[in-house]
Amino acid sequence: MTANKREEEIKEEERKVTETLAKIKNRLLVFSGKGGVGKSTVSANLALVFAKKGLKVGLLDVDIHGPNLAKMMGVEDKKMEVSPEGIKAVNVNENLKLVSMSFLLQEPNLPVIWRGPMKMKAIQQFLGDVDWGELDWIVIDSPPGTGDEPLSVAQLIPATGAIIVTTPQEVSLMDSRKAVAFAVKLNLKIIGIIENMSGMVCPHCGKKINLFKEGGGEKTALELGVPFLGKIPLDPQIVSSGDEGKPFIATQPDSEASKAFMEIVENIIKVQSA
Repeated sequence: MTANKREEEIKEEERKVTETLAKIKNRLLVFSGKGGVGKSTVSANLALVFAKKGLKVGLLDVDIHGPNLAKMMGVEDKKMEVSPEGIKAVNVNENLKLVSMSFLLQEPNLPVIWRGPMKMKAIQQFLGDVDWGELDWIVIDSPPGTGDEPLSVAQLIPATGAIIVTTPQEVSLMDSRKAVAFAVKLNLKIIGIIENMSGMVCPHCGKKINLFKEGGGEKTALELGVPFLGKIPLDPQIVSSGDEGKPFIATQPDSEASKAFMEIVENIIKVQSA
């Protein structure tokens, strides 16, 4: 391939991404400084709350090596189809579309062994080659850490807002501070910090148990001068609903965790519109 030909291809890819982004009003990157904080669960349920409000939402899973949103949303048996307008995202419901690497795998148990450039190319195609249509919000679920995937999103998608998910214990808060610094360095608008797994109500005695402490996320947000979006209590039903492919917000709308998700979405909208 000649240099001119490659340059033309790059320009065409950039043009398609730009056209896609012009149809998306608000972009959110959900990431964390470390794994195990429930970031994908948070991404999925935030997207569902936006959709529940009647907004048009896209959910983009850029965790290339460990995509699991399709299973959590109960659509892991579906595939993305190709049309003259581009690749069609999978419909979770009438207001929510999902794109994930898991829809492209021939065998779900096979690992994706890719280096950085291939992952960035895939993310670029998820944006430029997918017919997302007109969206009010796109929620981008990124793998933990500050590596290739969140870096690619920051480079490819301007005007992206960053949401950092943490848990209350100090080891997680240390990494969330790094995540905030990452967002600042890449000129991402920091929408705020979410404290996940913030206490649990005992199903037997009704008392609150702080398994991982409480309030660390709020304290960190205050220290760093960034918005604190809210606390999500630990609820065993969140785990089981994700494993069963039954979105938690839809199955447990009156739970304290669901109420927390809804309040957090309201806070996100306020920060984004400020």
